[in-house]
Amino acid sequence: MLVDEAAGARAGEAVLFQPGAAGHGSAPRLLVVDLYLGLPGACRKRARLDRRGRRVTKVFGFAGWSGAGKTTLIRQVIARLVGQGLRVATIKHAHHDFDIDQPGKDSWEHRQAGAAEVLVVSDRRWALMHELRGAAEPSLPELIGKLAPADLVLVEGFKRIAFPKMEVFRAANGKAPLHPEDGSIVAIASDTPFPDSGRPVLPLDDVAVISTFAERHAQRL
Repeated sequence: MLVDEAAGARAGEAVLFQPGAAGHGSAPRLLVVDLYLGLPGACRKRARLDRRGRRVTKVFGFAGWSGAGKTTLIRQVIARLVGQGLRVATIKHAHHDFDIDQPGKDSWEHRQAGAAEVLVVSDRRWALMHELRGAAEPSLPELIGKLAPADLVLVEGFKRIAFPKMEVFRAANGKAPLHPEDGSIVAIASDTPFPDSGRPVLPLDDVAVISTFAERHAQRL
């Protein structure tokens, strides 16, 4: 998951979607996780509100090949933005069969018995497990609608959906860059220059610059 509890900050919620692994008999599922972690009042920024006084949620994505360092970078960006007082949520599109539950646990048994949803609650967090059981994959706007209001939702995955994204590129990965074929990539965080990309190229290790760019270029869907 992309939320770092060790930072001791309120990082909001995370939504993870798993479409189901073909040939393995695994049902697709949607997981919503809410983390209740304290943020000192002195660190809070004033939330962006619409005319009705509701928090305005904007979205920014990160794209890149496995091994480029997306998760490490996103974790650092979350910690920095939360430290500035923003409420941050994340959505990650998973490509492998994942489960936050454990076989033999009561909640796991409930799901195996056919429960459509299972909500597990403690005094620190709650997690909602929603089994799709053949239903269509929710759209990104639908998934965002399942989150509590936030200042910024950082998204990993959903490559085929047009919304502002930053490519995370590492030369040692040996993979071709994504931005030449993806017009929704508005910047590149890289350890190598791309002088002909037509986009800002940010140093891969400059978390401050990357965080500021993500916040300023996030958009409402």
